[in-house]
Amino acid sequence: MAQLTERAQTIPADLADARKGGLNLKFVIGGIALVLIVAALMVQATMTTGAYYMTVDEINQAGASLVGERVRVSGSVVDGSEDWTPQEVTLRFKIAGEDGAQLPIVFYGPRPDNFQRAASAIVEGQLLPDGSFQAESLLLKCPSRYEEEPEEIFVQAQQ
Repeated sequence: MAQLTERAQTIPADLADARKGGLNLKFVIGGIALVLIVAALMVQATMTTGAYYMTVDEINQAGASLVGERVRVSGSVVDGSEDWTPQEVTLRFKIAGEDGAQLPIVFYGPRPDNFQRAASAIVEGQLLPDGSFQAESLLLKCPSRYEEEPEEIFVQAQQ
């Protein structure tokens, strides 16, 4: 037993102090790199999945400068503007802005079941030279029977 105690006491004092006092430089650099990578991924995800959309009024103000550009537009669905052609799987309708301006929408894909109840729509696609909007995705906001907030229905266009 005496030999074990002597060995434990023979550890150099400067070695024990060096182990306790300093942070390992590798761990500090690795931690900083990890934080930077996570921050960069969060910024990139926010930029690509942001929910910004233009209004019908903004589309009308921008005019021909947006032709061919991929944009997201929001507006109120105009009552009675729906034109569904099941043979072509084509839905045509109009959305209106706050100032009353209307934007014709063409969507090639299945007609959502609750389209007639839709209060507003967010469409993503491109503005065509003739002034209509070809939608690739359609998000409907419909009033729910049981809640005050509208429910959302998302539909993708056929490729």
